[in-house]
Amino acid sequence: MTSPERYPSPRLESLPGDIRAVILKVQEKSGFVPEVFLRLARRPEEFRAFFAYHDALMLREGNLSKGEREMIVVATSAANQCLYCVVAHGALLRIFEKKPMLADQVAVNHRKADISPRQRAILDFAMKVAFESDTLDDPDFEALHDHGLSDEDAWDIGAIAAFFALSNRMANLSGMMPNPEFYLMGRVPRERKPGAGAS
Repeated sequence: MTSPERYPSPRLESLPGDIRAVILKVQEKSGFVPEVFLRLARRPEEFRAFFAYHDALMLREGNLSKGEREMIVVATSAANQCLYCVVAHGALLRIFEKKPMLADQVAVNHRKADISPRQRAILDFAMKVAFESDTLDDPDFEALHDHGLSDEDAWDIGAIAAFFALSNRMANLSGMMPNPEFYLMGRVPRERKPGAGAS
């Protein structure tokens, strides 16, 4: 494993104001700073480009839910053996889908995971883009159409798989390790405040 000291994270106070503001906003929302933000901030121009494309793909309005987008990340990142992305995005997947065991299932074998036939088709397509994109053909798109997914949805699926291939490789290159907070997120229900009704 690459030593984290090879590419040390910069000090927050040394970063450009716009990047520092992004990181502080993430910290305020989540209670900690995910390592990816600090590690990529060592190159500000690449940080801005990376997160602009990340947000364009993962926050885009479309036919894919947030949970489905995270499933793509977890399945392809596991196949790319990226510990950081599996753990970090597995936490988001558990939260969005409200299924504590789902991320583990998707990471190990999406064909046996507790997902719908539509979601299985999404992940089949994503894995093909990730590892056999040279063999993509009309039947692959038609398999998505059978589940109400369009060619634009196929673009989204493929773009997420391709973008996270970059992310996986940079995480492995830089020795990025998951924050401890990610491991428990979405695994156990939050304690209800006294007097709170059922949601």
